[in-house]
Amino acid sequence: MRDESQIIEGRNGVLEALRAGQPIDKLFVLDGCQDGPVNSIKREARKRQVPVSFVSRERLDQLSETGKHQGVLAYGAAYAYGEVEDMLRLARERGEDPFLFLLDNIEDPHNLGAIIRTANLAGAHGVIIPKRRASGLTAVVDRTSAGALHYTPVARVTNLAATIEELKKQGMWFVCADMGGETMYDLNLKGPIGLVIGNEGEGVGRLVRESCDYVAAIPMKGNIDSLNASVAAGVLAYEIVRQRMKG
Repeated sequence: MRDESQIIEGRNGVLEALRAGQPIDKLFVLDGCQDGPVNSIKREARKRQVPVSFVSRERLDQLSETGKHQGVLAYGAAYAYGEVEDMLRLARERGEDPFLFLLDNIEDPHNLGAIIRTANLAGAHGVIIPKRRASGLTAVVDRTSAGALHYTPVARVTNLAATIEELKKQGMWFVCADMGGETMYDLNLKGPIGLVIGNEGEGVGRLVRESCDYVAAIPMKGNIDSLNASVAAGVLAYEIVRQRMKG
């Protein structure tokens, strides 16, 4: 169940939230609805690049807390999103090489919160997530991050692979976690780096993986073949921390 304060229902409420610039994770609209107010909402959502899902009335009824959704319902973010450039600026202010986490298809808010917590403790300058197929900054993420969300900026981007290519032009390089890669202890993980983590089921998407410079495998000695995404992020992040501390 989502935190009730993060659900915005009804045409006027959703439209005003969009116009006011309130951070919206996702917008649900009754499929086939084309009247004026709903079209205005869709236009505002496009302007602000808010993902829109067209769903049945039954689905809206399931999502609604009030029963008065009027064919429109939005999930508001618990926190405002940051910008990638702000993360790079933070690194410059600290006199450090940029260290970013990039998360591909992390849809579980508990995992996202735990990774943001790890990013903060590892000294990362920010976390980047895609706008689609990913958890947003919900109240659950806030609680699971144990306060790290107050200090670690999180940016949402339309295309993770394109963002990686842009950051490469600014001198960053990228390593993703995947069992098919080189053992992480054999890789040089120093310098301006982005750590890319995928979900447990599908891992990092093909296009994102192909954009990465290195693929790192975490040694596995047990009877199962994968770690929880937040644990994998922690293991790799602290190998990066170890190497950065050695200079």
